[in-house]
Amino acid sequence: MPLALDRLSSELEAAVGRFAALVRRVGLRHRLSEADLDDVLQEVRIRLWRAQSQPSSEKTGPVSASYVHRVAVSAAVDLLRRRRARGAEQTVALDETQEPVAPHSDPSRAVEESELAAQLERAIESITPSRRPVVRMYLAGYSGEEVANVMGWSEAKTRNLLYRGLGDLRERLRELGIGWEIRA
Repeated sequence: MPLALDRLSSELEAAVGRFAALVRRVGLRHRLSEADLDDVLQEVRIRLWRAQSQPSSEKTGPVSASYVHRVAVSAAVDLLRRRRARGAEQTVALDETQEPVAPHSDPSRAVEESELAAQLERAIESITPSRRPVVRMYLAGYSGEEVANVMGWSEAKTRNLLYRGLGDLRERLRELGIGWEIRA
């Protein structure tokens, strides 16, 4: 038995090492801090351990990237739900989520990006209140299904609010003169 556990442990650590970057990308998409990314990685490790050590589980070979991705998304959403249940802040201001500006980057571009983020925030604030959380979550990288699960809504309601909310946001941005730049 100890040899089987050692083999399982080494296989698990190899899988976690192979997919650590994938788990980090999932966490970053959910706007998690570095400490939260570590928590999600640990939770993925625990869930993979449990799944692989189940005597009744049918192991079909090595752990797949799609399985690890689903486990990582689930762990990240569970972390956010626990926070929400504790009453922690649910949204993050757009200017807090921007990547830090590198010291060698163009200062005028940093100012433009900051102004654009402020305009985007005002445009989001101007859309119908019932549509705001769906649009914010979508822009933060949540899928429609994840938004529906987190908000406790049906997928049809979520899809409808998202469709209309994004339409409202496009209209507000158009009114502000903000559109897509196509570079050749």
